[in-house]
Amino acid sequence: MPLWRRLRRRGGVWRWGKACRRFLDCDLMTSSFLILIKFLRTRSREPAPRMRTRFPSMMSLRAFEAAARHLSFTRAGVELNLTPTAISHQIRNLEETLGARLFIRNNNALTLTRTAEAYLSSVRSAIVEISSATNRAADNSDERVLTVQCLGTFAIKRLLPHLHDFRTLYPSISLRLRTTQWFENAANYDFDVAIWHGAGDWAGVSVDKLGTEEVFPVCSPRLFARGPRLREPADLADHTVIRTSSLILRDEWPFWLEAADVPGLEFQSEIACDYMITSLHAAIDGLGVILGRSGVVGPDLESGRLVEPFGLRARSTFSYYLVTPHANAGVNKVATFRGWLLERLNEAPAPRTLSA
Repeated sequence: MPLWRRLRRRGGVWRWGKACRRFLDCDLMTSSFLILIKFLRTRSREPAPRMRTRFPSMMSLRAFEAAARHLSFTRAGVELNLTPTAISHQIRNLEETLGARLFIRNNNALTLTRTAEAYLSSVRSAIVEISSATNRAADNSDERVLTVQCLGTFAIKRLLPHLHDFRTLYPSISLRLRTTQWFENAANYDFDVAIWHGAGDWAGVSVDKLGTEEVFPVCSPRLFARGPRLREPADLADHTVIRTSSLILRDEWPFWLEAADVPGLEFQSEIACDYMITSLHAAIDGLGVILGRSGVVGPDLESGRLVEPFGLRARSTFSYYLVTPHANAGVNKVATFRGWLLERLNEAPAPRTLSA
């Protein structure tokens, strides 16, 4: 029996009307619920709103850095091969991006705002890093460019004096020398070959030992001739000793004193230097006695700038090594430099010693 007929039998029209209202209310609620679900599903498919990323153009950053360095739009334009108007336009674009002024004009003179002063160091570091990374990427892919990372003292004392020979033999290879005072074992190296100091146990590289290193005291000829007596190791108690405090080069004075049978000897005074090259020149200038390393002190002994007062040398557990990342082992320019360096250093004359 139809619903409306049953309703009529049970009580008339008002019950029919009441049932219809309930039916309609239920239908409206269901429809509203379905519409809400559809809306939520649609919104969930829409991408989430993204935060605005402010990233100025590289030209604007370069224009700002040059203008801040010169405090002149004209000079910045000359450096970047742009007109002063173009520099001004780039600065305006950057100021709009930042929402802040960068320069203040005072009678044709430029001064930096506080915002610009705080922003400049980061911009300058970013430009330098990007430029260096670009050069490294270009050099690594160029068979004609060889990038050599080298510790500063070894570069000055041992490598540079021989590079004229390499350039004469291999003029098609351009050199990029990158001196460093610290290195770390990393998965990706930004050089073709390197010269490091240590035990030679670095991972990810092959090594060639550049001779067995010995350590021994050296000083200037003037200090040896005119200073306090310096005939035997115990005489060091009356002298100033120059130490090198470095993360790379270990202080081996205690090791040498023990080998000389004067362990724990106390020096009259000490001078501490952070780089080996600084210590060497302090000794050359007569400031004290330094513990020389055969890997780098040879040229100064040969020239007479330094002398060896004792005939006692101790063999170090560390040495200089030619380091080649495994990925570069088969590269022609690397093999050429490796062969040349090993042959050249083996031909170098042994340093003379001067005993008391």
